Amino acid sequence: MVYEAIDAANRLEEEEISLEVIDPRTLVPLDEETIFRSVKKTGKLIIVHEDNLTGGWGAEVAALVAEKAFDYLDAPIKRICAPNTPVPFAPVMENYYLPGAEDIINGVRQLCR
Repeated sequence: MVYEAIDAANRLEEEEISLEVIDPRTLVPLDEETIFRSVKKTGKLIIVHEDNLTGGWGAEVAALVAEKAFDYLDAPIKRICAPNTPVPFAPVMENYYLPGAEDIINGVRQLCR
């Protein structure tokens, strides 16, 4: 999702909306400091991942930030991820299942209203 996030950031730059894209690389150990630093700097958190909304690792990151960096948030945490449905078997259906740059752009616009 990093490439999709970077694509969205580049496209939103034209609208004078600046994003900071971070890639934690590993979930265990999780680079909490980088996440907290970004939340402190921006006041926002959008988590983008391929996993389902419910039970995905993004929920853990959201809970961690809500627990340890809540005071720095200026808006609710937003998660952009796959829907709560089974993963489609047909490769062509991945375009409808996985989040992409357009989904990220729409999520950012919702958060910035």
